Amino acid sequence: RCPGGGGVGVLRPVPRGQRGLERSPRNRWHRPGPRRPWGERGAPLVGLRRRPEQPCFSNLPLPASSVTDEKFAWTLIRRVTLAPGDASLVVSGCPRLFRRHHGLCCCHDSWVVTKLCWNHLYSSYFPETDVQYFASPYSYKVVSAAKVCGAADESPSVKRLHLLIADKDFSFKAGQWIDFFIPGVSVVGGFSICSSPRLLEQERMIELAVKYTNHPPALWIHNQCTLDSEVAVRVGGEFFFDPQPADASRNLVLIAGGVGINPLLSILRHAADLHRERANKGKGYEVGTIKLFYSAKNTSELLFKKNILDLVNEFPEKIACSLHVTKQTTQISAELKPYITEGRITEKEIRDHISEQTLFYICGPPPMTDFFSKQLENSHVPKEHICFEKWW
Repeated sequence: RCPGGGGVGVLRPVPRGQRGLERSPRNRWHRPGPRRPWGERGAPLVGLRRRPEQPCFSNLPLPASSVTDEKFAWTLIRRVTLAPGDASLVVSGCPRLFRRHHGLCCCHDSWVVTKLCWNHLYSSYFPETDVQYFASPYSYKVVSAAKVCGAADESPSVKRLHLLIADKDFSFKAGQWIDFFIPGVSVVGGFSICSSPRLLEQERMIELAVKYTNHPPALWIHNQCTLDSEVAVRVGGEFFFDPQPADASRNLVLIAGGVGINPLLSILRHAADLHRERANKGKGYEVGTIKLFYSAKNTSELLFKKNILDLVNEFPEKIACSLHVTKQTTQISAELKPYITEGRITEKEIRDHISEQTLFYICGPPPMTDFFSKQLENSHVPKEHICFEKWW
């Protein structure tokens, strides 16, 4: 996304070794040379012309064979300081190519967009960066108008937002996020949906919970957003729970840290909707048992605790939760006390729920996500049974 005007670059593979950019009447940036196969290593993608009327990456001619991977992040990079000995560098006025990675394109104003492996993004390769994260270019292409129809404080640092989306083409799967486009704000927000897809089907509404940070979209939500404010949204993400009626029943273990509860609450609510449907109609997907482990600093930062306990009480044989607080300084209420454990979620608690029928969904700070995903792999849980989302 070109940061100055919010435009879109049409992308073309470029052969390695070609140097110099040439101007043409139609293309503001052009690198000559024959095409090479899409995504081949050494074939970076170079932006051509801008289309200011289009939102970021909504019209890119990306191949249907492209596959997103939750272990990768599409990233806008402006300033990067690499580890000693690596000459690849992005500096003002002189963008150079990262030959380590696929899917890279140069945009104007010296920005580079690339698909980086999380291991590289959080490693010594990039000790200092100035980046913006956003949904993959192959995310859902529907960009829909939305109107703020409700807002409330969920905790001292988190605001809950309800958005009304009239567009019938807009849909999402439990666990996915949205790109959040705000008029007058050049930075695109990215927030996980915490409501169930059923709420959208019935009321054309989705729910977000946004933590206060200095990120411009979060600042706008906390300081400027009002009822009837208009924005635009687009769904993205490969972290979701979307079983089909004929699929085998699975147990779920949901592991959340802080505001990482958002996509997992969406999954929990969706599982509850599926169980209600099965109980009322006698058909549909059969949900197994669900265990939620949720850790926060204190009980005031445990988001949606009333909603979670309501589901636990509605389905006591299906849903259970263990709420953890790490820095509690006040007395815990009698209502919460049976569910509260002081201290972090432990490896043993998770290991007790390992089985061939169990899927694990993890969302929280990257160190927490890395720890539990690695522990599960070490316990011989198949990788396809471990799903995780890193937020930043």
